[in-house]
Amino acid sequence: MVKIGYKLTSELHGPLDLVRYAKHAEEAGFDFAAISDHYHPWIDKQGQSPFVWCTIGGISQVTEKLIIATGVTCPTIRIHPAIIAQAAATAATMLPGRFILGVGSGENLNEHILGDVWPSAPVRIDMLEEAVDVIRTLWKGGMQDYEGCYYRVVNARIHTLPEELPPIFVAASGVIAAETAGRIGDGLITTGGKRKKELVDIFKSSGGEGKPCLSEVSLCWAESDEEAINTVYEYWPLIVIKGGLSWEIPTQTHFQQLAQIVEREDIAKSTLCSSDPQKHIDKIKESIDAGFDHVCVHQIGPNQDEFIEFFKEEVLPECQSD
Repeated sequence: MVKIGYKLTSELHGPLDLVRYAKHAEEAGFDFAAISDHYHPWIDKQGQSPFVWCTIGGISQVTEKLIIATGVTCPTIRIHPAIIAQAAATAATMLPGRFILGVGSGENLNEHILGDVWPSAPVRIDMLEEAVDVIRTLWKGGMQDYEGCYYRVVNARIHTLPEELPPIFVAASGVIAAETAGRIGDGLITTGGKRKKELVDIFKSSGGEGKPCLSEVSLCWAESDEEAINTVYEYWPLIVIKGGLSWEIPTQTHFQQLAQIVEREDIAKSTLCSSDPQKHIDKIKESIDAGFDHVCVHQIGPNQDEFIEFFKEEVLPECQSD
């Protein structure tokens, strides 16, 4: 059966609100939640960026069955993979059998803060592959050393390991990343856009056959289409910007400048903004038809509780009935 997830957006909500939304999502019948891992929000209007590992600890104490995934953590530059290995092991201990470590190659916006050079995309993917190997090595338990091209670990041991190690899902938005995800990941994560079916096929042909595939779908529910469009325009105008530009831009100031070229008409053409439950159901089924068995819905804007109730009453019964 397809699992429907709820996006916990760290760029837009504080940690206590995120904990509360996770509890509400579980009560409403969502199967899982994916939480973003950022150092900065994309634009100033979003206004938040709590440390994801603290927030996950809070969520573990108010939920009982909701699966939590990082969506996604970059374990390559800003935080060394040996530290991510420890953080994820602790999270999985606090969420036994219901934690997923989602990883990706990151964005310059978050990863430049320590003064590191932002590598080219192929190098970032190589670094991600080695980082995942570091994490899995440390998860074996015992004292470990690691000498790679990018990372070194000396006499390191993670003492707090969960009884069940969490799966590692790998994010991909292009061919090389999807191939890598198929080889090294336990699952795939993508927004994908029009290429999402292609990415699933590449993932499966590269070793991902039979592994979970997770699609994130950004949308906005409001009482009227106009209100929804205005909400996206105010809080997430960059959703209309396609391609790899968002991975390369280093500062919020630059993203603010990019957002200024977006028109409301662009939002209406690119993003589902509607109060019609059937449109939301159809949007989710697009991802299911493309081969995804996990679909995570990202509600843009501040009205999260109302959205969760809308999905509880109007959408989840239809999408989880098969």
